[in-house]
Amino acid sequence: MIREYMSELHNLSHKLDYTRLTAIRRCDFCKDIVDVYSPSIWAGWYRGIYTDYKSVSYHEMQQVDHFLHVEWGGDNHAGRNAEDPYINLDKIESREKQADERSGDASLYGDTARASRDGDWSESYIVDLIDWHLKEQETMPWLTGAAYWPFKDFSTPVRPINPVPYMNQKGVVERDFTKKEAFYVFQSYWTDNPMVRIYGHNWPIRWGEEGEIKTLKIYSNCNEAELFLNGVSLGKRIRDSQDFPAAGLRWDTPFKNGENNVKVIAQKDGATVTDEISFYYETRKFGEEANIKLKITEETSEYAWLEAEFTDKNGVRCLTSSKVLNFNSIGDGHLVVNMGTSDASKKVQAYNGRALIKLIKAGKKNIVTASADGLETAFIEIK
Repeated sequence: MIREYMSELHNLSHKLDYTRLTAIRRCDFCKDIVDVYSPSIWAGWYRGIYTDYKSVSYHEMQQVDHFLHVEWGGDNHAGRNAEDPYINLDKIESREKQADERSGDASLYGDTARASRDGDWSESYIVDLIDWHLKEQETMPWLTGAAYWPFKDFSTPVRPINPVPYMNQKGVVERDFTKKEAFYVFQSYWTDNPMVRIYGHNWPIRWGEEGEIKTLKIYSNCNEAELFLNGVSLGKRIRDSQDFPAAGLRWDTPFKNGENNVKVIAQKDGATVTDEISFYYETRKFGEEANIKLKITEETSEYAWLEAEFTDKNGVRCLTSSKVLNFNSIGDGHLVVNMGTSDASKKVQAYNGRALIKLIKAGKKNIVTASADGLETAFIEIK
């Protein structure tokens, strides 16, 4: 019945406009009817590892007339970064011919090992996954075309325990169009105007051992880039899309304890573009969450931005914590919540041990609380 309906639509489309092609995605039993077909291939997220992508795609391509791909990517919690985004992924098996999403894969429990269940949902991991896909697509001449699913995070009724509850977080921008780091990876491959982006604009504290070698990644469509750490040049790199990760624009270096500044200068076709970030490098060890600290990070007469952070018994921020925070307020003002973003949710998983929330002021004073299971609730008064 469905095949008859699809055939009717296909024929009608050609009759109404013979110049246009018909296309569908993720409907395996009708893929021979349409002109262009996009299968479900979630290498590195729901099934397999992302280095499976090209072999799985080649297998799928051989079964259709024109192979389009719009079913790929993965969820990432805005503001969550990782020094090692591959922890807990060692048990995932490579799948050279099938990496489709199946029933239950979107759940955070059960079935086979997979990044969607066992990964950290960090922007760090998804940046690598997307970078690999885009690198491979440049060497797949049989690929009719590609788009990304989806552009923006969107609401869903079936994901109540996601980092932002009831949100599909696969977008390259948040629901309010705040750009995630993955946005700039796409820019580096798919745009012509010169651009450069240091990974980690929303990563205020990095961590590790004193003197440990860390990687700085730059995403750019420029031919050449030079990186500076604390005012000292780390040298130049030439962009090569096949040199994964970051198309060869990466530098390995130790950071100094405390504040670090990173600047990049890149050139393309006679134009120069720059980018700059600062972050704190934490070498103190941190343990389990023991306290919640609540502080004002920005305030005007109309609103206040607040940050809740988990600290251990020694007062060090728990930088790998993803524990759930709950925000509430008392008074005439109100919190900006239920917006589906990482900084406008009443209930949200921490990103690197913290979460932000905005209070719209009203009345003489308001009290905001931040709570989490097993910990004493934090209070702060805003006048």
